Amino acid sequence: MEALVKCPLFKGIEYKEICQLLEKIPYQIKKYEKGHMIAQSGEECRSLMIMLCGSVKGEMVDYSGKAIKIEDIEPPKPVAVAFLFGENNTCPVNIVANNHVEMFHLPKKSVIALMQSSSAFLNNFMNMISSKTQFLTDKIRFLSFQTIRGKIAHYLLQLSGSVEGEIVLPKSQEELANLFGVTRPSLGRALRDLHNEHIIEAKGKSVKIINRELLIKQLKK
Repeated sequence: MEALVKCPLFKGIEYKEICQLLEKIPYQIKKYEKGHMIAQSGEECRSLMIMLCGSVKGEMVDYSGKAIKIEDIEPPKPVAVAFLFGENNTCPVNIVANNHVEMFHLPKKSVIALMQSSSAFLNNFMNMISSKTQFLTDKIRFLSFQTIRGKIAHYLLQLSGSVEGEIVLPKSQEELANLFGVTRPSLGRALRDLHNEHIIEAKGKSVKIINRELLIKQLKK
């Protein structure tokens, strides 16, 4: 219940009311160990899943078998919320446990019952779908860049916005390599090249854009 109260889907709903809502509908709490495939790409989404403990990753696998991590999901976030309904309501990625995981499962009928019983839950659900659509649109745009330099440029420009000055990277090089779908050495070389060409100044997690115009040009390469 502590995790559910903090979940965005139950935002603005009091603890007591959540308890009352759940008393009327079926749900399950399931446990998974590290490496367990919780949901497979192409599998029908039959329930709404909410993280209670641990973390999972969403990853896509290309035809060569290479896995590209899309995102990590931790409590109290829901998983694959945007794919529960629709004509093709299948999971778009593999959902894999990063460690020991406990997950709250709400069957589709229970989700519909919650929507009918609570306007706050319905509003939160619709807001989450809209936000997830925007996130996926940005991710598709990001993956459309063919070169590592283009991906780095897009990432840095998004972080900096229109502000000049130093950027503190929120992710390690290992995490960035997974995000970009490249190896860590390749990412390191590309960052060094951009640094040596005086397009950026990189010192550990601190990056400063030196020549924004040249950095923008990397998007077209």
